[in-house]
Amino acid sequence: MSTTTERTERREAPAAPADEDREAGETTAFLRVRLNEADAYYGGNVVEGARVLRLFGDLVTEITVREDGDEGLLAAYSDVRFTAPVSPGDYLEVRGRLVRRTRLRRVVEMTAHKVIAADPGTRPSAARLLPEPRLVCAATATTVVPHEAVRKKESP
Repeated sequence: MSTTTERTERREAPAAPADEDREAGETTAFLRVRLNEADAYYGGNVVEGARVLRLFGDLVTEITVREDGDEGLLAAYSDVRFTAPVSPGDYLEVRGRLVRRTRLRRVVEMTAHKVIAADPGTRPSAARLLPEPRLVCAATATTVVPHEAVRKKESP
């Protein structure tokens, strides 16, 4: 499996009282992954959705480390939607974006798009670049940061 992390940046959000929700800065993470034969689980050579959720977990962990210097603990997934099947040989681009934070919680929205589709019907190693990325999964995750790991914001 090949995994690449691309552009990740952080912009500070305006200060808010400690226990209130606040808009998060633009902290993002990105992975590009090729699914392999070992990922196939269901009949018809379909990869299980849990494989995509594990990729989402990696994004949430990276974002939490960038924000707080700690991996945090994944508390929940919500609004999980599987919209298309994925197969071994497909390439996925998986993106996460921090959308909200409280003192101890971080909320991350994630999407996974298929950008290259395996085409084993043509020949075993055939694949094709899709004209447009195809959404295969979207979800929101909430992670909890241990109190002692929360970074204190410096005042200007």
